[in-house]
Amino acid sequence: MNDAVRIGILGDFNPEFRSHLATNEALQHAAAKLNVPLEPLWLPTPSLLQPAAQKTLESCDGVWASAGSPYQSFDGMLRGIQFARERDWPFLGTCGGFQYAFLECARNVLGIQDADTAENNSGSKNILIYPVACAVPGKTPGAPRLSGVVPEIRLRPGSYLQSFYMQDTVAEEFFCNFEINPEFEWTSMEAGMPVVARGPQGEIRAIESPTHRFFIATLFQPQLSSKPENPHPLVLAFVQAAADWGKKKLDDSVLE
Repeated sequence: MNDAVRIGILGDFNPEFRSHLATNEALQHAAAKLNVPLEPLWLPTPSLLQPAAQKTLESCDGVWASAGSPYQSFDGMLRGIQFARERDWPFLGTCGGFQYAFLECARNVLGIQDADTAENNSGSKNILIYPVACAVPGKTPGAPRLSGVVPEIRLRPGSYLQSFYMQDTVAEEFFCNFEINPEFEWTSMEAGMPVVARGPQGEIRAIESPTHRFFIATLFQPQLSSKPENPHPLVLAFVQAAADWGKKKLDDSVLE
């Protein structure tokens, strides 16, 4: 599969996780639509701390930070995201991948070394990720998880995210216990990752970089609503960006 678009998926694959199976499927939906072969490569988070990790990531054309926190290696997930951000590899983060993209920027761009998620119970004074504070329509009283479809996610006009959907309001599926602490929303803009999607009460639901080749992270999980006959537009755009980057890497290597 030398000519295949290779997507490195940061995460600890579990076949019992619907999100993980859906990630593989959504990538293939997009690849079929684009008529390109695609090879998904799951990269366990502990492996991202090994010396060979950078070479493995370099062999990929795109990087997807998957759902599934807490991960086996907190530092491994941050390291994989850092590679994509610093090296300008096409990047998509969803659910936990969104949360860790936020943390990686806070730590490595802004220098907030103890930026953390409440999920770790670290005692840090800088808890950027905290338990979900709002519910989706029809949510069972007392249940902490944000799960189900939120019908009114507002996309920022002029953002890359909005251009992929070609509409201003979308419905997306969530399945998570944690979200961005609004007290730390400023870190996103300071790190060059403005908020580009919000929930009904103004909650942060996506960030993106306007200066990277492709760098978008969403709390919602687009892979869950992708269909063979209707690939999700965000995943489709990500795979296209990865295919374009893979071709550029190949062309550049021929010229060297």
